Amino acid sequence: MKRWYKYIKPYLPYFILGPLCMIIEVVGEMLMPTFLTSVIDGGNDGTLTVAKSIITSLLMILTAIIMMAGGVGGSYFGSKASVNFAADLREDVYRKVQKFSFANIDKFSTGSLVTRLTNDVTQMQNMVNMMLRMMLRSPGMLIGGLIKAIRLKPSLATVLAVSIPLLLLSVVGIIRTGFPRFSKMQTKVDGLNNAVQESVTNVRVVKSFVREEHETEKFKTANRDLKESGMAAMRVMIFMQPVMTIFMNLTTLAVIWFGGNIVLDNGMTVGQLSAFITYVTQILSSLMMVTMMLMMSSRALASARRISEVLDEKVDLNDETAAHPELTVQKGEITFEKVTFRYYKDSVDPVLDQIDLTIPAGSTVGIIGSTGCGKTSLVSLIPRLYDVDEGAVKIDGVDVRDYSLYHLREGVGMVLQKNVLFSGTIEENLRWGDENATDEEMKRAAESAQADKFVSAFPAGYDTMLDQGGVNVSGGQKQRLCIARALLKKPKIIILDDSTSAVDTATEAQIRKAFRTDLAGSTKIIIAQRIGSVMDADQIVVMDDGRITGIGTHDELLANNTEYQEIYYSQMDKEGK
Repeated sequence: MKRWYKYIKPYLPYFILGPLCMIIEVVGEMLMPTFLTSVIDGGNDGTLTVAKSIITSLLMILTAIIMMAGGVGGSYFGSKASVNFAADLREDVYRKVQKFSFANIDKFSTGSLVTRLTNDVTQMQNMVNMMLRMMLRSPGMLIGGLIKAIRLKPSLATVLAVSIPLLLLSVVGIIRTGFPRFSKMQTKVDGLNNAVQESVTNVRVVKSFVREEHETEKFKTANRDLKESGMAAMRVMIFMQPVMTIFMNLTTLAVIWFGGNIVLDNGMTVGQLSAFITYVTQILSSLMMVTMMLMMSSRALASARRISEVLDEKVDLNDETAAHPELTVQKGEITFEKVTFRYYKDSVDPVLDQIDLTIPAGSTVGIIGSTGCGKTSLVSLIPRLYDVDEGAVKIDGVDVRDYSLYHLREGVGMVLQKNVLFSGTIEENLRWGDENATDEEMKRAAESAQADKFVSAFPAGYDTMLDQGGVNVSGGQKQRLCIARALLKKPKIIILDDSTSAVDTATEAQIRKAFRTDLAGSTKIIIAQRIGSVMDADQIVVMDDGRITGIGTHDELLANNTEYQEIYYSQMDKEGK
């Protein structure tokens, strides 16, 4: 409860006023049968005068207006409290997700995190709203109705002593059946979100391989699973309604049967019996409300548990180890010392095995090797996208774990294999590199990345809107925009992970030339498949199966490194040289 109180405290007045307003409605519910009794009994015994009838009617109208005001106030404050509660909770969950490492995200899956941020938070919002509206109203009606019924006729109230325990036992059984079903249903929502996200995000691949039917079948399976688990959960809710109705009707019939005999024996008046029936109805209705509240709470508790899993997740990459949290990257010298790394810590074979490498500050280093040899894994350790299992990665002689993540990543610019742009204008995307950059600096970065020419050709120029993922620009244009974004950052270390694969060799040469001038003092690491992309680097690192098999210039490696020779000659043969 301590966790959730954090989201209640800022809106405590709403959480207090909402239930109090509902109490006003409860008081009115208790008074109405009393007014009705006086009218019925007065009409039967002839004591009801016109004046008394008007006064009673006016009192009933006034009570109804006050009840309406209480109900509207309760709904208003309940909605304000629940919406703000959910908004703050959603923001905290989102902030926590933003701190997650890749390993943390992989543990939950993207679709599951989306479900927890949306559907699960909404379930909790609905629960808070209902609790505020029913938390005092339902118990108030139950207790008030019982007191009034017992005071009217204690002997007739014994009917409730039989029906209420039976009803409560039924409710407990229903809730115990429903809770695991709601948990399972939320898991199926995760599966559906994953299927939708994967299919929609990769729609171009789906269409190019004519796999629409396959993806439709996958979606149908996920959708069917959700439907079946949802129906299994809803059956509990569906079953509860007739059970409650049966108990309510049987109890009312019992009250009418026994109460009618009491009226015939002159033990109570018709008006009192009418009021008693109203109170019984209120008591059973309040129990139905409590049951509905408990059922919704059981679903919300399943969501709360899933949200808590995100909030309680230990982020495996953080600043707790930072010995120098204020230190920034000054030069850009990089050293790998006996580095070993595994994505799955229980794997026998490491992805990187005993890597020793020194990259001087301001130098240009090419990394080349076969697919899956560990090139991307190696450079991912520099900005701490992952942490080493053994050894150390150092920048300017300081272990990367001793920097704060913010200052470390501020000093490193990365253009990844999968180029990502966000919905918004081209300018907004470029300013991810430096939001305070001038228009001239932004244009200069675009020119260096060979992007200014095609951007300027758009009718709206840098104000051109990009769709989600930058799908309305070509692959080569997307790569150049991502490079421009990294250049605008002016990092001390810039990493290009096969990020010029979609541009022609002439454009790539112009980009490399811009690197030498615009980032003369920065350390440049270029991962490439084409030897032509790294031939003029100060040194080239050759990797194979998670190990470094050679370091040197193009000429040195061509003379004495077998792996480099194989790559070089295979590419030269393909080009007909």
